[in-house]
Amino acid sequence: MPSGVSFLISIITPTFNSAAFMAQTAASVRSQTHQDWEWLITDDFSQDGTWAKLQALCASDNRIKAVRNDANKGPAFSRNCSMDRAKGQYFAFLDADDVWLPSKLEAHLDFMTSGNIPFSFTAFEIIDQHGQSTGKIVDGKSQIPFNYKDMLRKKATMGCSTVMIERSLISESRMPELRTGQDYAFWLALLRTGVPATCLPIALTKYRIVPGSISRNKIGKARRQWQIYRELEKLGFLESATCFSSYAWRAVFRK
Repeated sequence: MPSGVSFLISIITPTFNSAAFMAQTAASVRSQTHQDWEWLITDDFSQDGTWAKLQALCASDNRIKAVRNDANKGPAFSRNCSMDRAKGQYFAFLDADDVWLPSKLEAHLDFMTSGNIPFSFTAFEIIDQHGQSTGKIVDGKSQIPFNYKDMLRKKATMGCSTVMIERSLISESRMPELRTGQDYAFWLALLRTGVPATCLPIALTKYRIVPGSISRNKIGKARRQWQIYRELEKLGFLESATCFSSYAWRAVFRK
């Protein structure tokens, strides 16, 4: 990052019944070595006390700004609501049950600004619901750009909570309102412009596996993947089948 220059980073987070993990997630945001951030949270009509916790967070730090949907509308709607309110030069995505290492924003921003990279993601470590490491690191193999064709074949996982994007690339684009897979569909739409996503192969995020969550339904995820190929990306049957085979292989042998 150029000396003396500081960039505001807008952190985009949807919450839904996230009370059990909000304190850990909030602590990881507030401990960032890059302190020029705003945290834009949209609560999706939680019923477990999440909203009360968010109100307390907002009262304790004026960089944290939360709003609440008037009904449950899904994570895409909620992320889009946060993006609509964002003022930063960069958007960093963080799910409410995940955790960042203290250097996440600083290291990621340095990587992007020094390399003139507008779209990037990092490796991540998988933790269990109690925050204990599983010993598995994903997307930690190589620092290379991934293009649209690569991501159709899921050559990288590109975990949502690892992604950071320059505001000018996103512009007025928003996530499609799918119940699952909306982040992946959004990355594809941005990659379709010809700008690749470059991996920083350092695990700066801890991704929490919560049993029973919608993202853990493998059959549902497979159906969603096929829907994205056929309905959103308008791929033919043969190309969809080829991409799906690559996706399925990686789902089993994810690295």
